[in-house]
Amino acid sequence: MAQSAPGGRDPKTLGPVHDLERHLPAEWWRTLFNAVYLKTDGDVVENAASTESDVSFLIESAGLLPGESVLDLCCGQGRHVLELARRGYHHVTGVDRSRYLIRLARKRNREQGLSATFREGDARKLRLTPESFDCVAVMGNSFGYFERAEDDLAVLSSIWRVLKPGGRIVLDVVDGDWMQHHFEPRSWEWIDENHFVCRERALANDRHRLISREIVTHAERGVIADQFYAERLYSYGQLEALLRKAGFTTIRQGSAPVTHSHRDQDLGMLSRRIGVVATKPVTVTRRPRRGPLFPEVLVLLGDPSLPDDVKREGVFAAEDHETIRKMQAALAGLKEYRFAYWDNHADLLRYLEHERPPFVLNLCDEGYKNDPFKELHITAALEMFGVPYSGAGPRALSLCYDKALVRSVAQSLDIPVPLESFFGPDDQMATLPSVFPALVKPNLGDSSQGITQDAVVHNKEDFIAYWEWLRAAFPDRPLLVQEFLSGAEYSVGVIGNVGTDFVVLPILEVDYSGLDPALPQLLGYESKWDPESPYWTDIRCKKAVLDESTRRQMSDHALLLFERLGCRDYARFDFRTDSEGTIKLLEANPNPGWCWDGKLNLMAEMAGYTYAEMLCLILEAAQLRYGAAPALEGTIPTPTPALIEVS
Repeated sequence: MAQSAPGGRDPKTLGPVHDLERHLPAEWWRTLFNAVYLKTDGDVVENAASTESDVSFLIESAGLLPGESVLDLCCGQGRHVLELARRGYHHVTGVDRSRYLIRLARKRNREQGLSATFREGDARKLRLTPESFDCVAVMGNSFGYFERAEDDLAVLSSIWRVLKPGGRIVLDVVDGDWMQHHFEPRSWEWIDENHFVCRERALANDRHRLISREIVTHAERGVIADQFYAERLYSYGQLEALLRKAGFTTIRQGSAPVTHSHRDQDLGMLSRRIGVVATKPVTVTRRPRRGPLFPEVLVLLGDPSLPDDVKREGVFAAEDHETIRKMQAALAGLKEYRFAYWDNHADLLRYLEHERPPFVLNLCDEGYKNDPFKELHITAALEMFGVPYSGAGPRALSLCYDKALVRSVAQSLDIPVPLESFFGPDDQMATLPSVFPALVKPNLGDSSQGITQDAVVHNKEDFIAYWEWLRAAFPDRPLLVQEFLSGAEYSVGVIGNVGTDFVVLPILEVDYSGLDPALPQLLGYESKWDPESPYWTDIRCKKAVLDESTRRQMSDHALLLFERLGCRDYARFDFRTDSEGTIKLLEANPNPGWCWDGKLNLMAEMAGYTYAEMLCLILEAAQLRYGAAPALEGTIPTPTPALIEVS
């Protein structure tokens, strides 16, 4: 009888199997790559000579220069990434679906004192900054795992997006033509002094995939694993056609790397390999834009007839009405759409239920009946009545309203965050901050409510005074005491959705140089709502000047949070540097301010977009999310300026 596998799970042993394809899980790759994989394939994937040979092949095939940025997709335990880093390549990133292998890669990276970056992710929808890599490599036969050939095309399209114009893709894959006629139907070998593995192989019914079965056994404890996996077999000609379909040019076949093995027995899919190199063209012929999925759009706004406690005078002011007029003028230039507007919250639910507008551009960041705690209620109503809409859903809006929860999510993703203490509404006094200056603010809130110039405290007396003021002004809200980040402040804007077209806008830096040095440098309530405050008049924003590594790090963190927090269509992430130069997350903002003078539009202007074009990108992202993905024919465009004509 088989013994329990590591972790206490009993392996599923099937005995003789006459049709391997019938037993193949559709997503076998989700669970296969673990410690057992490093045993069964360790003769190659833990082989220093094999890794060195692979990396030499990559450098020569791609013509890599030490200063170039490289992505190793499906990087496993990071052997190629770490070898590149050892050879002096300082901008190297590895991405893999296996959490076990990525954690192992990070551990080895730390132990060896290297500076490589590792991310967990799906190769079909990379959450990496578009056009940020000079080279993307798929090494060691890590292509063709998916059940559908369309998913392989999605991988190449995803690679196309993250490559810079002129960037190269290098594929190191099995020679499919050769393997179809020379695979070993059965084999077995000892993988160490206690374990042996038995393998069976057969072509799928369509003969396009090779199905493998692997039974791993401990000599005394019995079967450890009985697992199935598969790989699509591509000839060079088929790979060339697939690469051209994804938009690549200048495709050539290179010499294949030599496979080294400690055991030199059953090399399986690594028995005969081919190398393929292709280039993303510098000038891209863009696909014609599709018409809108929903040309009739209802723009949903806050209610100017109701009080609004967030605003300075508790009501919509002249500048609020001017903001709405400028937005309407911009939308009027989008000739492919027809817009109507709704701001009457008293009749909103009845209207949504009975009229069912075809699509809503949700610009109601004031919340239902101008209650910021009910911003998510607007989206919940839209979903309840089955109305498609732009922007984040109730879950993301609720989560991101809680600053401490966002901080916890970021911390779990290894994104640096400020030191912080949380105090519930019943905690009438807090422990003094361990370091001054500190920032004291409400945990729940929007539009910088409760964050004034006095929120930065420098001593015990300042702290107690502001704590008591907050407790009186916001008696039912938890409070946060954070280290005050005194360095440069940045914002990263994302428009689109990970897995389809999206753009990371140029990073914005807040310019405090015009502010009185005696005032604390922060974007508080005065900067948003008091036109007479120096925080309104003396603070500017500018395009950040950053080195490539810092820019990529912030962008990657923003995209990781965008996906994990459930943001959609557009979002903004704010970061700030501490006194030692570490960039830490300040806030995540789903559905950030859409106004003409807000941060998102300022970043869009830095990218060459007009205000109308920025609004159109948000609309297009949302409607693409509801519609079918665009056909992957010709080139795969990323959002670029001048997508629309504005009258």
